[in-house]
Amino acid sequence: MGREKRLKKVSIIAWSGDLDKAYPVLILATTAAASGAEVTIFFTFWGLFLLKRNDRWISGKCWMTRMLHLMNRGGSKHLTLSRLHMMGAGTGMMKAIFRKNRVPSLDEFLEMSKDLGIKLVPCQMSMEALGLGRDDLIEGVSDPAGAATALEEAAASDVTLFI
Repeated sequence: MGREKRLKKVSIIAWSGDLDKAYPVLILATTAAASGAEVTIFFTFWGLFLLKRNDRWISGKCWMTRMLHLMNRGGSKHLTLSRLHMMGAGTGMMKAIFRKNRVPSLDEFLEMSKDLGIKLVPCQMSMEALGLGRDDLIEGVSDPAGAATALEEAAASDVTLFI
């Protein structure tokens, strides 16, 4: 890519909490940031569960949101494949394949993201609806923001992805 066509700004909307969708979000974001682009990832709905602390399980403000968290723990170490999960066997095999091929873990990608200055923005409305508080999320995320902020970021970006 020539200098005149180099990406300046990339926005990614991460809506899925599946392992096989979390990796592309972080791979594309860190690649863009390492290439000099300003990158923002807006985490909404199940995508928020990538930002959930691994040591948190049951969160929520009412019995329904606590049940959601009981059924879907969240956290980078607990995400599963969207397909071929096979009661954990498929997810375990995918993680083993990634380790064998020296693909960084989600935790390593999250640390790289922070080091590269990528803005990790949790969706305020989704946090409230799913019963997540700031203390449920990993350190280093931006202040929660709404959909209007995500749309402003996307409109000002050279590339916007919805994963």
